[in-house]
Amino acid sequence: MKISNKKYERLTKLSNDNQVIAALAIDQRGAIERLVPSLEGEERTKVIKKYKSAVAKELTKFSSSILLDPVYGLDAIEHIDSNAGLLLAYEVTGYRDDNRLLSLIDGLSVKRIAELGADAVKILLYYDVDDTEENNDKKKAAIERVGDECLANDMPFFLEIITYDNKITDKKEYAKVKPHKVNDAVKEFSDPKYNVDVLKLEVPIDINYVEGFSDDFVMTKEEAKQAFLDQTNATDLPYIFLSAGVPMNLFTETLKFAKESGAQFHGVLCGRANWKDGIAEFLKSEQEGINWLQTQGKENITELNKVIEEVSTPWTTRLEK
Repeated sequence: MKISNKKYERLTKLSNDNQVIAALAIDQRGAIERLVPSLEGEERTKVIKKYKSAVAKELTKFSSSILLDPVYGLDAIEHIDSNAGLLLAYEVTGYRDDNRLLSLIDGLSVKRIAELGADAVKILLYYDVDDTEENNDKKKAAIERVGDECLANDMPFFLEIITYDNKITDKKEYAKVKPHKVNDAVKEFSDPKYNVDVLKLEVPIDINYVEGFSDDFVMTKEEAKQAFLDQTNATDLPYIFLSAGVPMNLFTETLKFAKESGAQFHGVLCGRANWKDGIAEFLKSEQEGINWLQTQGKENITELNKVIEEVSTPWTTRLEK
């Protein structure tokens, strides 16, 4: 796949020296609000903004880039390490009904995101390949529009796909269909018409229900390995894994298993596993929160970086100028 020189330059800024994306995600809005239940209104906004700024200052020294949001994260931009790149979220957080349609943030555009100093745009899309064609067609059209906007502004487009099925609420039952849901969505949005540059993906399995990792399994180890291989073969685009808020030890186990399976992915965008526990310390006092980030937060991200280097493939194997 070929991209413009400017997109290539921006992707390089988002990557480490080995052209692997070792990024930190703290674009959460609703999720981070739920982590500070004792606060509301202006006080909550102030604390969240300060915490995101602290995370940017203390942890981007150790990450290739950071993903922020325009609601709570703009103040953090000035605290990003000079060697780290910036991705900005473009979507309204969460969803409002069972259709889970994409909404973009009012008063924002890819051009304005670039003017804020970002090196890439991120969109989170909720997608069920088995939903109605009417619903999915609206989502496809929305992604086409964002892709065209990114293309016009030479801005790398990171598409994060979160799969679901409104008819399946049991996690164990969903684990049986997850490879189909994830990998068929990957195939769809790898189509060049969407102008996506990097896919940010769920792993195609739920490791809690895989043989060898759980006694209560619905998938053999070989079936799980095949799901990872199918994911790699489903796209010509670079793709990175999201952590989905799972504990760090489980996330790193999963990354190693993906590598063992033969998957060729190109880094991670890891969020809450790196910084979640620091919020409680930050609520005690800003200094205690900073101390946590400088110790446990640093350890979390540097240990993850070691794993990322072991398991990832440079994105330049799939993209060129």
